[in-house]
Amino acid sequence: MTNSKLLFSLLLAGSVGTVSAQSLKDARAAIEAENYGKAKTILQQLVTKQPKNGDNYFYLGQIYLVNDRADSAAAIFNQGLAADPKATINNVGLGYVDLMKKDKASAESKFALATAKLGKKDYEPLLEIGRAYIKTPEPDYAKALEYLTQAKEKNKKDVAIPIALGDAYRGLKEGSLAYTSYGEATDIDPNSVQAKVGQAVIVRGAQAFDEAITQLEAIAAETPAYAPTYRELAETYNQWSRLPGTSDEKYVELNKKGVEQYKKYLEVAGDNSLEAKIRYADFLVYARQYDDLKVVSEELAKNPSVDPKIYRYLGYIAFQKAKDYPKALEYLNQMFSKMEKDRVIPLDYMYLGMSEIAANSPKPAAGGADSTATAAPVLTAENTANIQKGIADIKKAIDLDKELLGETAELAFAKYQEQELQTAASLFELVASYKDNKTYLFDANYYAGEAYYQIGAKEDAASKNEEQVVVNQELRDKALANLQKSQTFLSVIETTDNKEAQDKYLINALYYKAFAALTADNLEQPKGDFVAPFQKLIDTINQRGAQEKNKNYLVDANTYIGLYYYVKQDLPKAKESFQKVLAIDPTNEAVQGYLGALK
Repeated sequence: MTNSKLLFSLLLAGSVGTVSAQSLKDARAAIEAENYGKAKTILQQLVTKQPKNGDNYFYLGQIYLVNDRADSAAAIFNQGLAADPKATINNVGLGYVDLMKKDKASAESKFALATAKLGKKDYEPLLEIGRAYIKTPEPDYAKALEYLTQAKEKNKKDVAIPIALGDAYRGLKEGSLAYTSYGEATDIDPNSVQAKVGQAVIVRGAQAFDEAITQLEAIAAETPAYAPTYRELAETYNQWSRLPGTSDEKYVELNKKGVEQYKKYLEVAGDNSLEAKIRYADFLVYARQYDDLKVVSEELAKNPSVDPKIYRYLGYIAFQKAKDYPKALEYLNQMFSKMEKDRVIPLDYMYLGMSEIAANSPKPAAGGADSTATAAPVLTAENTANIQKGIADIKKAIDLDKELLGETAELAFAKYQEQELQTAASLFELVASYKDNKTYLFDANYYAGEAYYQIGAKEDAASKNEEQVVVNQELRDKALANLQKSQTFLSVIETTDNKEAQDKYLINALYYKAFAALTADNLEQPKGDFVAPFQKLIDTINQRGAQEKNKNYLVDANTYIGLYYYVKQDLPKAKESFQKVLAIDPTNEAVQGYLGALK
């Protein structure tokens, strides 16, 4: 699920039933304007005053769904059915709860109950089922269209139907059909702000962010009391900030504007409830605005009965702002222990994994300002196991939301720069496993290959004594396994026809692949698996006209090819390779020595 869906799938609007009570109309209007606090107050009063009216319970249940309280919503819907068995619309509510809990089969059975005895003009359950399929964390837009089309056949005058159809088409990436549906809604009701906002959102979907903002600002100026417009402005700024190539400065600027618009949204909605503050915190998580999140979280934490979400916010802040990774891990584990499983979001697994990795990644001892030490930190078996658990949690996050792949790649590179090579390699390997995502595929394969080479080379060196005799076969076997992994990842760069990837990485990939093969070999009795990759490295450098830039690579490649033939007593080939070295580096004393020995 995308971050956008994570946040905005909770923000519902709706109208069901034909009612005469003005107060219920007020509640419906408050829901459409996303003033959920006001709507909740009205509906609670209605349930008390009109306990036999099942529609009241349905609307009230929607408020609990908006606030991510599926179990509470289910209790309300069941009360509605008990009070008014004919109000089968509450079965739709129960089906929606099932969708929130990812139980589609049970949801379908509830929807079947709600639609079993519909009259010729009864369309409301069909409309609400369609909306449920749109708003659920795992939307089924095709199913939504199925029910909404039936609703439209029964009633062509309710503006809510073409608006919902527009939402479904938008979910299916059918922008033109969505825009047309919203247009049909304005034909029914020219004053439908919801439909106008929907059309602006279509413009946003085409990444015409400037135009979308212009349209939304015009709508806000025309109807300033309609709060959702400001929420969509906030969303637009946030999406714009995530456009590839956006500078850090632009990212901060756009998200600052987004937060300002969300504050305006809350102000106009007039909702100062605890639930509203939690929804604001959700937006700040979504927008990665951790300074503002810190302020809100500290306020929310003062409430002893606060939602377990508070531990999410505190965990994220501890990770991002305080850099207190054990504390972040503590908060997040509290959240997982207290929060219902269906309320957990992909980003929670991401932060849990990152916190596990960070908390279990010891840093090298400080070496002073002039230190040149580059050794990677030593990990205990427990550290390593916890880091692997963290990586597994990150994979869970990515599987739920592919947009988190980018954050994983960034984390991997950070660990690579910190010389936490095993962690970096595992993370790059994870990113590389998502082969359909070309944005990070080649970067991940290259760095995984290079990292595994460095790991394998260090393990190989540690497995031998000063005479280069293996004294720790277990460690040597680990080295060989990592060196083989290195070659496998680097081969992806070697064999791809992606020009950008080859221009960026090919020469370096061939270099490290050759050295991985060299390190895995026994130079006293070499098999010579490294000769071909070194020769390909030479050919590639020459073909690309990159001799001057890669002189050292050419020296190394020709030297080791020469040494192979020297050991194999193929002296003419050895001499040829050594002479190529001297043509590049005439003062190379080692090669001069080898040539002298050949005479």
